[in-house]
Amino acid sequence: MKKIIVVGAGKIGSTIAEMLASTGDYHVTLVDRSAAQLGAAELPATVATLKLDIKASGPLEAALAGTFAVLSAAPFHLTTRIAEAAASAGVHYLDLTEDVVSTRRVKELARSAKSAFIPQCGLAPGFISIVANDLASRFHTLESVRMRVGALPQYPSNALNYNLTWSTDGVINEYCEPCEAIVEGELIEVPPLEEREEFSLDGVTYEAFNTSGGLGTLAETLKGKVRTLNYRTIRYPGHAAIMKALLNDLGLRHRRDVLKDIFESALPATLQDVVIVFVTVSGRKNGRLLQETYANKIYARRVGDRVRSAIQITTASAICAVLDMLADGSLPGQGFVRQEDIALDAFLANRFGHAYAQHEMVSRLAG
Repeated sequence: MKKIIVVGAGKIGSTIAEMLASTGDYHVTLVDRSAAQLGAAELPATVATLKLDIKASGPLEAALAGTFAVLSAAPFHLTTRIAEAAASAGVHYLDLTEDVVSTRRVKELARSAKSAFIPQCGLAPGFISIVANDLASRFHTLESVRMRVGALPQYPSNALNYNLTWSTDGVINEYCEPCEAIVEGELIEVPPLEEREEFSLDGVTYEAFNTSGGLGTLAETLKGKVRTLNYRTIRYPGHAAIMKALLNDLGLRHRRDVLKDIFESALPATLQDVVIVFVTVSGRKNGRLLQETYANKIYARRVGDRVRSAIQITTASAICAVLDMLADGSLPGQGFVRQEDIALDAFLANRFGHAYAQHEMVSRLAG
């Protein structure tokens, strides 16, 4: 059994720990600074827990000694601390962060690391990049790659048409930070919450707008190869307008702690959610301008003996699948590994990646 440490005992971290432990192939320890958070995780007896303040110098490095990998499900601002500890301990590192600055630091650490550093292993960034790169590889030349992802309540009941299904810090961060995009072949930064669009899927109307981090490393990978590349978050119509009022007009982008408190006090969590993955790629193949689309909806369902939300299932399954592929030698065991280096078919064939394959509604051009 390979020893694994999962940092962060929130909804996603606890799901990761339970999924890995259920295979019998991993000995999992879930780490958090809060004993109450660890106690609330309702973990099976096969998952060990460790109360630890990872900000302190030394204890995390000691805990990592002798482990195969550390998986970060902690808030984005702790990403670099965990990555630096992994580099010091010489263990493999995987995370879920959407934070661009943190990922740049992870990439720096990977240059001299003796182990693999694989950031952005969740849904977006993460799986969305694997899908987009797979579709893009089918064209001789690329015109556009448009990536859209959303984790939404199935039954919206407030003005924001939103429930908390993921990290509050992460949501606020992606709504506030600059967004990467390729426009007319040039890699630029565009403002969050802008370039709003509407589209319909299965008869339901959605809006999508710029948010930070969803492209992962794909912008750098496809620079010079595509005319248009962008990532936008999917919400129900009306969400972006209210968020712009809160962040810009009321100035809460400069008081994120206040906005977090408002969200967590006023927006209930829900297990009744749906994750939408929608990727459209256009380009030329044999001289013809063609388009391919990947569309997928994943709903909350029972995993083991409890119901897990769609965002828990998709995010946890993605990082678990990448860990599995690292463990069986399918991925490089040293240096920086990009999500787009992972083959879609291999990911979907994995026992964890199959969580996506079970729900696919994929339209692909033949040939």
